[in-house]
Amino acid sequence: MEGNRIAVLGAGSWGTALAMQANRAGSDVTLWVRDSNLEQMMRTTRINTRYLPNQFIDPAITITHDLDVACAADVLILAVPSQALRTLCITLADRIDESIPMIIASKGIERGSFMLMSEVLESTLTQNPIVILSGPNFAIETAQGLPTATVLASRDRRLAERIQFMLSGHVFRPYISDDVMGVQVGGAIKNVIAIACGMTIGANLGENARAAVMTRGLAEMARLAEVKGGQSKTLQGLAGIGDLMLSCASEQSRNMRLGMQVGKHSIDGFVPTETVNPLTEGVSTAEAVYDLSMKLGISMPISVVVCNILRMRMSVQEGMEELLSRPLGFE
Repeated sequence: MEGNRIAVLGAGSWGTALAMQANRAGSDVTLWVRDSNLEQMMRTTRINTRYLPNQFIDPAITITHDLDVACAADVLILAVPSQALRTLCITLADRIDESIPMIIASKGIERGSFMLMSEVLESTLTQNPIVILSGPNFAIETAQGLPTATVLASRDRRLAERIQFMLSGHVFRPYISDDVMGVQVGGAIKNVIAIACGMTIGANLGENARAAVMTRGLAEMARLAEVKGGQSKTLQGLAGIGDLMLSCASEQSRNMRLGMQVGKHSIDGFVPTETVNPLTEGVSTAEAVYDLSMKLGISMPISVVVCNILRMRMSVQEGMEELLSRPLGFE
């Protein structure tokens, strides 16, 4: 019999918000916290002061540092940073049954292997069913119970419907897709394009430039999605243009804010290393996309320029000049 116990592994802002939403939806929720000090603070105050301040966590949610306790659930939501997913999966390998569904809530491309998150999971937990959760979702708004739409992508329609039932609520609307690759590409590349949009604003290049970066960035998403076996039409929905619009138009986006800082500093030359936070998902994804585009021979000029700027190989102005000097052609 299928149970309704959900464990969220990762107590960052998004993991905490998902635990709160699953609890509202009526599931029995456990939230695993890697940092024991943070776990103790959260259990005492019922607030994640580090990542999601001022949001009360229902006492019905079990907060634990014990991974074995969390693994007793019927479904696991993986909400760790993308570059930490492989390590977590290896740790889970001898703790869970291969029938336990894995919901991947991390967005990114792994450095070195150039794998999307589902590919990382498939290479470590080879039998577990996979669902991708991705969309235009700011954690704070989901935690506050504001209207939110997202996408659940799986090759198993019945499983996706089961997870949809376990997470949905009056204001939290998960839509189902069978395009696992397309949904993941949208969630990963939008972080890189958000950094690029932040750069244009920080460097005072104007709203025209931001609109152009967003639009051409969407084209880069579609090209990579098709090569990875996804569908370009997926990028016209929540997991593509929806997520892109949210991340590129709001300073709530960490990637957008980082790009703005880089753009402001680059007015006087190259960006100081302390400005670039390596924990911002778009930074590691930009590096992976750069290498992946070279390996696969895909034209992704905006992503390549972002990576070169973050690696301090060029300034924002030089990056913009490189993009503007590309040959004219059909849209």
